Amino acid sequence: MNIKGFIFDLDGVLTDTAEYHYRGWKRLADELGIPFTRQENEALRGIPRRESLLTLLKGHPATEEQLQEWMARKNNYYLEFIREISPADVLPGARELLEEIRAAGLKAALGSASKNAREVIERLGIAPLLDAVSDGNSVERQKPAPDLFLHAADQLGLPPWQCVVVEDAAAGIEAALAGGFWTLGLGPRERVGRAHLVLPSLETVRLQQLLSAFG
Repeated sequence: MNIKGFIFDLDGVLTDTAEYHYRGWKRLADELGIPFTRQENEALRGIPRRESLLTLLKGHPATEEQLQEWMARKNNYYLEFIREISPADVLPGARELLEEIRAAGLKAALGSASKNAREVIERLGIAPLLDAVSDGNSVERQKPAPDLFLHAADQLGLPPWQCVVVEDAAAGIEAALAGGFWTLGLGPRERVGRAHLVLPSLETVRLQQLLSAFG
C-alpha cells in the first residue's frame, strides 16, 4: 500500500463549525415555528443543505421557492456567524498533521460538502497547506455518494487506493468506502465505526502513525 494523499472533511475534522450551523438552523427553525434541538442538529452532520432543511422541516409543506429562500436565509446566518472564525479555531493536531504531510512531500485536499469551505479555510489560515479543494460547488451528487472525494483525488492526480479520507460523519465514511478510499474515522464508533481506522480526534496524531496503520 503506498499512501500518497489525504483528503480531509472540514466540519469536525479541521475545525468545528457545527455550532455555527446549529445556530443558523435554530434561528431559521424558530422563525418558522418548528422545534429544533441540538440532538436533531447531530443528524444533519455531513449532509448537504437541502437535505438538512428537509430533515428540519419534518414533513412541513413548502414550495420550491420557499425552500430556496429558507436555504439562502440559513446560509446568510451561517456566513454572519463564521466571520468570528480565526486560526485559533483549527482543531488540535490538524495544522500539525497538515504541515507534516506537506513536509513529507505528500498531498492534502479538502473534501467538504460545505459551499463556504474556501472562505472557512482562508479564515483558519490553512489554505496554503491544501493542494486542492473539493466543496459543495464541485459536484452534483453529495455524500454519501463518493463523487466529492473522487473529485478531490482527481485534482491531486491520485487513485482512491492511494488516498486516506479523514471524516467524522457516517455519510462521509460511507462515501469514501464507496469510492474505494482508505478511511480514518474521527469520533465515536457508533458513528464512524465502518472506517478502517477509528480515532477520537487528530490531537496527538502523527503522520508516521497513520502511514504505519495504512501500510
